[in-house]
Order: sequence, then C-alpha cells, then structure tokens
Amino acid sequence: MSAAVLERPALEVADVIRHYADGFLDRYGSRLSAMQRQALRDLARCRTAALGGHVEHCLDCGQERIAYNSCRNRHCPKCQALARARWLQQQAQHLLPVEYHHVVFTLPAQLGAVALANPAVVYDLLMRSAAATLREVAANPKRLGAAVGVLMVLHTWGQDLHHHPHVHGVVTGGGLSCNERGDLDVSPRWRACRPGFFLPVRVLSRVFRGKFLAGLRAASDAGQFTFPEALAAPSARAAWYTALYAREWVVYAKPPFGGPERVLKYLARYTHRVAISNARLRDVRDGRVTFRYQDYADARRHKTMTLAADEFLRRFVQHVLPKGFVKVRHYGLLANAQRAARLAVCRRLLLVANVAAALPSAATAPIAPAQPRCCPHCGGTRLVYRALPPGAPTAPAAAADSS
Repeated sequence: MSAAVLERPALEVADVIRHYADGFLDRYGSRLSAMQRQALRDLARCRTAALGGHVEHCLDCGQERIAYNSCRNRHCPKCQALARARWLQQQAQHLLPVEYHHVVFTLPAQLGAVALANPAVVYDLLMRSAAATLREVAANPKRLGAAVGVLMVLHTWGQDLHHHPHVHGVVTGGGLSCNERGDLDVSPRWRACRPGFFLPVRVLSRVFRGKFLAGLRAASDAGQFTFPEALAAPSARAAWYTALYAREWVVYAKPPFGGPERVLKYLARYTHRVAISNARLRDVRDGRVTFRYQDYADARRHKTMTLAADEFLRRFVQHVLPKGFVKVRHYGLLANAQRAARLAVCRRLLLVANVAAALPSAATAPIAPAQPRCCPHCGGTRLVYRALPPGAPTAPAAAADSS
C-alpha cells in the first residue's frame, strides 16, 4: 500500500506568501484592508492540511491519494476552474447568433492613487460609466439606434502586476431598435452593426471621459470617498480635474469575435482570471520572485521580471477587490431584470428558436464534461474516501493509519 499527495505546480503564489508574508506584513500590514489580509491567509492555506481534505483509497490496488480542501477565495490562482465552468454553462444560454465586439475602457494613470484609496467607488463608477457610454452611443440614431447587450469584466492589473484598472466589454454586434434615450420601440426591429465595425472609439472615449468625471465629482460632493493627501487642497483638485479633462482617454476596440463560440472561448480566459497565475512563476528564492510577463510595448514579447518578495506581494494585494464587489456585470439587453424577455424577442427577430441548440461545439469545447474518477495507478474506479479534519497528519501518517 502506498500514499501520495495530489500533484501541485512547481511554484505557486502561495509559496511566496508562506515564505515571505511575515516580513511583508511587518512592513505593509498597517496599510492592508481586512480583505487583503484574508486573501493572504486563504491562499497560504489553500489545498494544505490546514484546511482538511480527504483520502482517496483504491480498493483494487491499495493506492491512496490525499486531496486537501480549496480556500475558494476568488483571488486564488488555484480555485477558479469550477466557478468558471459553472458560470460559462449559464452564459451559453444567453448568447445570440451574431457578431460580438470586444471594447476595452482604461482609466488614466493619474486616477491610480484615488482608485487605490477608494476601490469600491471608483471601480463601480468605471464599470457603470463604460456601460452607460456603450448604451448611449449605440442608442444614438446617427450611430446604430439600438439597445445592445453588454457584458463587463473588471481587471485591475497589467502584466507586470502594476495597478492598471480597466474593463473588458463584450457587446452584441447589433440590438433592438430604440429611441435616443434607449427605450425600445413598441415593435422593435433588429439593427445590426456593419460587419467588422461597432462604434467609433474616439466618440466612445470622450463620452466615457465625461461620464466618469461627472460621476467622480458627484461622488466627491456626496462625501462617498476621500482624496489622497496630494489632492487635499481645492486648487490641487481643480488642476487635477482640468488635466484629466484635457487628455484623451484610452478606449479601443479589438477585432470582433465573429460568433458566439469565440465569445465563450474568450470568456473562459478572462472572466475568472486573477492577477497572476501560478504558471507564470519562474523562480522563488533568496527573497526574490521571478515571473514571466508579456511586454505589450515591445511587440508583445515574452520577458521575465524579478522583484523583491515584498514588492511582489505589495503589487499582488493591490488587486484584491472589496468585499462583495461584483466584477462581472450585465447591462442593456443582458441586464438580469428583463433579459429572458428581451433575448426571446432578439431570437425571434433573428429567426433562431434556441441559441443553445445551435452551439454544441461552444458548449462542449471550453467546458469538458466531468469524467468518472479513477485511480491514477491502476485505472480502477472502486474508490472510497475518508475525511481528513483540518490539521490532520500528511501522507506517510495517513498511509500508516489506513493500513
């Protein structure tokens, strides 16, 4: 009889936390939120004896495997697969057989300090402003004259883990005819975008800038957030606002997906992504962390970066979201309140009875069906399980206990 712990990646973000969190907390602990501290604790304990688990015993060959419980923290690189699969199964039912467009809205770097000091307010305003921009410009009869469906995903990081808040918008390439306020016509028609083109990005950029800054002023006047010390004086804030209004804000449209099956593949990659995956780690030693990143400013070349462990963790915890913050949202035709009724109208107008029936490959490619568990040693399926309470002995003791 033998026992083995389920395989883990060679390097994990959890390893960095376990080895260097004490020093990091000594230096930065007073600045961390409760959620950031919780994330560090959860990731360090994820899939270890500290959370308990179970022993899988094969009745055919006697092989045993220990599997420890997951922390299920949404910032954990190891805990997103199941949540992602379940979410994708739901989203497959909402897709329409039309071209989809990918639009990205990015906050200027000058807003970084305000966003880090007031993440819930600023990130919520970012998502609402981007969605309102898409809906308003699309509803304009000079543009499209239609109510579109929007799915928004918030990301707060760049490839080097620096703070880089932006939202990815997945938008239907058309919508139901409406007036300029976005109210649907009594008998709406489907209005499609021109193939390969959605809406002018310069118009989107300027409308987005206006909506966000107007919302920021309103939130400030209502006392919903505080400015950093450098912007405490009214004159400093006035100059800051003037500079933000004067600059062009980055909004860009990527090539359209071309169909709903491509949308599912995209969503599988982006919706439950965390700041850095374990696969990108290259080395952790002597108080330094080396990881791989893609340099978009240098023709998207893959490079490596080495940071002090404290700096790596400082950058990582910047991307821990406030408690209860919803980072994936639906707007327009996809808004939860009237989604079923509006999608039914869309499908009728597009002469499609059930979009899910038309997408067998999309439903199965990213979401593989669950396979029956089998013993990795002999292939047997006669498996029994025994619970391991938190802090239970590890593999060797477990093997002796079961013999």
